[in-house]
Amino acid sequence: MTMRLSTRTTTHTTPRTTTRPTTGTTPPRTTRHPGHRLAGRAATAAALATALGLGAVPAAATAAGTDHGGWHQDGLSLNAADNKKVDAFVARARRAERSISPQVRAAAKISHAELVGFDHRLKSPDSLKRKVATAMRETPGRTVDESLGKINDAVRFTLQWPDAKYSQGVTTASALLSAWGNDSTRWSNTWHRATGYKAINSAWRAPRSHQLFEVQFHTPQSKAAQLETHKLYEEQRLPNTPPERVRELQQKQDAIFAAVPVPPGAERLTAPTRRLSPDPARRLPDPNRNPEPNRKSEPSRDPNGEPSPSQSPSLDPVNSH
Repeated sequence: MTMRLSTRTTTHTTPRTTTRPTTGTTPPRTTRHPGHRLAGRAATAAALATALGLGAVPAAATAAGTDHGGWHQDGLSLNAADNKKVDAFVARARRAERSISPQVRAAAKISHAELVGFDHRLKSPDSLKRKVATAMRETPGRTVDESLGKINDAVRFTLQWPDAKYSQGVTTASALLSAWGNDSTRWSNTWHRATGYKAINSAWRAPRSHQLFEVQFHTPQSKAAQLETHKLYEEQRLPNTPPERVRELQQKQDAIFAAVPVPPGAERLTAPTRRLSPDPARRLPDPNRNPEPNRKSEPSRDPNGEPSPSQSPSLDPVNSH
């Protein structure tokens, strides 16, 4: 009897010892809940930061967001309200460019110009903000609206001809832009200068959007000089550049532009004063409209063999370059 009882006791207690590890696995389930809660809180915080435009930033960088939408770069700054106005200005320029570009491309095709850097026809938002902030810093009391009103290169283009064709090309292209209703608001011809930048920088106001845009008229040599001096000019314009460094940078730019030859007659080129005809729409195609299919005309030629500004062939401005 004793042996039987001891056997029963052993067989009875064995299940108890084997079931304890099974029951002992349940407590870790309770330790997972805080982790889940922390992960949920982190995800919620990340989603909230994204919704507020904060993004995932290190703790040390969060102080930069305390301006609530302002802009800072290269020692320059705009507050949130001014920054918002510049952003709206950029958006308007982008919309206006859609109707300006076909005209410029058409003028380039008719005048046999190379349209240089067309992919960069829109000035970047940071570049515009630098320009506005610099103007406001250099002229205390100037408002952001006044500064934006003086910007004419938010939309910009460059037309380029060889030296021998430069003067006639500029005359033709500028006359066409005027004929299509663009008002000439600025004409800076620096070919006559002994030192410094050499080219023609012109500004125009589009008839539909009233957007100001810039057209630079270059030769291959003057454009190369502009590109070579660009970084020097940008450094020269920074507010923290010492005066002696400013003078040094200007001297370097002068030396580069001094090597640029002046095209024949370039220094005498002026802006078109009047449109080509009382009703230019009857004689010139509208570059913002597709030409009628299968309708071609041979343009009249001037003594130099270039198309006459008063008449032009049908063209497809979209595929003109």
